[in-house]
Amino acid sequence: MNDAVKRTDQRVLLIGDMVNATGLSHRTIRHYDEVGLLPASTRSEGGFRLYSDSDLQRMLVIRSMKPLGFTLEEMGELLDAIDRLQEVPEDEIARARLNEYSQRAVIKRDKLAHNLARADKFIADLRSK
Repeated sequence: MNDAVKRTDQRVLLIGDMVNATGLSHRTIRHYDEVGLLPASTRSEGGFRLYSDSDLQRMLVIRSMKPLGFTLEEMGELLDAIDRLQEVPEDEIARARLNEYSQRAVIKRDKLAHNLARADKFIADLRSK
């Protein structure tokens, strides 16, 4: 049961499919479920977590936020804003929150790039000795 299975006309993904699609570990995905950040859409009769394509998209957003140092709470807030904008595209509060997170992501990425440049210089200095 490692491959995505079909139920009606909607694709259903098992946790192993989510692992393969995201590169995240089983443990990490289970943790996101347990803390309520990304609960499985449903469970099989045997208790296996079942995910949808929209769950996968949400997990990819979470995965993108993780290296930028966003907290679980912040991840949840951004996902809520994204969900709200899908329901009500003209929601100005959700749009403002999305813009805020976009700006914060740029700042965090720039800081990571700066630190990466420092690390590259350090490695080059070590190699030149």
